Amino acid sequence: MKLWVDGGPKDTEEARVSVLDHGLTVGDGVFETVKAVDGRPFALTLHLERLTRSARGLGLPDPDHDEIRRACDTLLGTDPVPLGRLRITYTGGLSPLGSDRGTAGPTLVVALGSAEARRPDTTAAITVPWVRNERGAVAGLKTTSYAENVVALARAAKQGASEALLANTVGRLCEGTGSNVFVVVDGELLTPPLSSGCLAGITRALTVEWTGAVETELPFDVLERADEVFLTSSLRDVQAVHRIDGRVLGDAPGPVTAKAMRVFDERAAADPDPRPA
Repeated sequence: MKLWVDGGPKDTEEARVSVLDHGLTVGDGVFETVKAVDGRPFALTLHLERLTRSARGLGLPDPDHDEIRRACDTLLGTDPVPLGRLRITYTGGLSPLGSDRGTAGPTLVVALGSAEARRPDTTAAITVPWVRNERGAVAGLKTTSYAENVVALARAAKQGASEALLANTVGRLCEGTGSNVFVVVDGELLTPPLSSGCLAGITRALTVEWTGAVETELPFDVLERADEVFLTSSLRDVQAVHRIDGRVLGDAPGPVTAKAMRVFDERAAADPDPRPA
């Protein structure tokens, strides 16, 4: 593990964040997970733009993109792993106990670790009874308040799945705990709109642009009849779903998903810092 903490690289033994940091005491922080291939981050510009949107949503100062880029370059330069995970965490910083923020300023931590070998082409998912609040104060923001996701993902793991899928408060399909979801119905590729409360995923946005997927409100039970389902995220890229709860989805990946996987791989390889049109 390589670390950058508040201005410079640190060894694991010397990297320290206060126990009174607001990110720890109340989950007041935002983060990004960036894939790095052979020492080069993918879509870093888009991730930094979303980090800023999330920070503004919490009322945090804009993060310093130049410092974060220096941190990423430094860490990757010392350990250009074939497949890495950059975790950028930006919190409210040292604060008093309680919800009020202190005046010390934000905390920035960038960590680099090796990711697992390329993920399988298919995975299993479950549905859970909990919902996303599409009207909540942090809807659509990538915050460090991840307890709901931890609980849902633990249930998925107990059922032999790698993801849990959630509806929103009005019973529409929303997202996974750490992924966006796409479905194929009658040959058409569909995904929930951002108004559903789902995260504005970087891989999601690129997949929509590169495949022509349609953003539309979807009932949660579309998962019971979709011909194909796949997930997108920074480390999954495009990953087919072969089982949801007890339902097996034929031969996964299906033809639409397989094409989306191929297109994403080709476009991502051609441009490591893509920008949607």
